[in-house]
Amino acid sequence: MSVTRPGSAVPSGVPPAIDVYVWVEPGDVDGSLSRFIDRYVDVEQPGDPRFPAFVRTFVLREPARGDADALAELSRDGETERVFSLYLRAIAHYGAIITITEEGALVLGLSLDDPLNAPETTDEASTLMAALMTEFGATGGIAGVELAPPQSASEWREEYALLRTGTG
Repeated sequence: MSVTRPGSAVPSGVPPAIDVYVWVEPGDVDGSLSRFIDRYVDVEQPGDPRFPAFVRTFVLREPARGDADALAELSRDGETERVFSLYLRAIAHYGAIITITEEGALVLGLSLDDPLNAPETTDEASTLMAALMTEFGATGGIAGVELAPPQSASEWREEYALLRTGTG
């Protein structure tokens, strides 16, 4: 299922999800991005046609003609190609989200399906956040219901979250 939830509105008929994000500092972006994609993203059916442009530009560092325009479509304002969020299909989670922030940091996210608003899902989110922080050397983590991915440090600090740890 392709996750396309700009903002925090839940489309009618779609069960809510808890989004778990970790903040990876700019100096740690390259290896973290490759590892996150390899481990969590369904690369065979990523769900967004701009995924290959993203990989060429940010993982392989060999963008093709037209990649910048494709990635600019992902930004909130349509102008800043280096600040955006990419919603993808995940291998074992409800969705995967990759955000490039204003600061050049990564916000890596995974969504957990929570149709019953179960307390166990919040516990699972807490465990997942801790694991992602360790795995990617993240400096902070947040989680919340239908939480939009922060695209800057100020958004990270201001975002209402059910769970929060560390800094970003």
